[in-house]
Amino acid sequence: MSSSATKNINIGIDDVSRAKIAEGLSRLLADTYSLYLKTHNFHWNVTGPMFQTLHLMFETQYTELALAVDLIAERIRALGYPAPGTYSEYAKLSSIPETPGVPKAQEMIHLLVEGQEAIVRTARSILPLVDDVNDEPSADLLTQRMQVHEKTAWMLRSLLEE
Repeated sequence: MSSSATKNINIGIDDVSRAKIAEGLSRLLADTYSLYLKTHNFHWNVTGPMFQTLHLMFETQYTELALAVDLIAERIRALGYPAPGTYSEYAKLSSIPETPGVPKAQEMIHLLVEGQEAIVRTARSILPLVDDVNDEPSADLLTQRMQVHEKTAWMLRSLLEE
């Protein structure tokens, strides 16, 4: 991942640390994009008595995720590294598996809870790296992402309660 251009970056974070943080943020980007795609797919294909509610909720969620991928990719670029941007890269980096077929609405909700929680775990795993080198911009991004995904997971879980 390193190039001569990354060596010229002098933001108070050493090259090795910037590379590790960019690697972690690349995993976060892959998870976020994977969940974006899954959520958009479920938005298109949801059916059943909760159709209207879920269709609108999923749209709100995939729109938020679409904005998030840009913020994450731009932070990777600010650290001096290319942001991954292909399905094959995302498949290697993401902790969120694809869902084949079209699950029932309740299963969609369950899968989205799992995806939201997976992103929280990925973001949380990067925090020690950014804390060690006082990378406040990355810490701020991670904290905001965890807050959004924890809240969204809670809202989705609420739909699963009887």
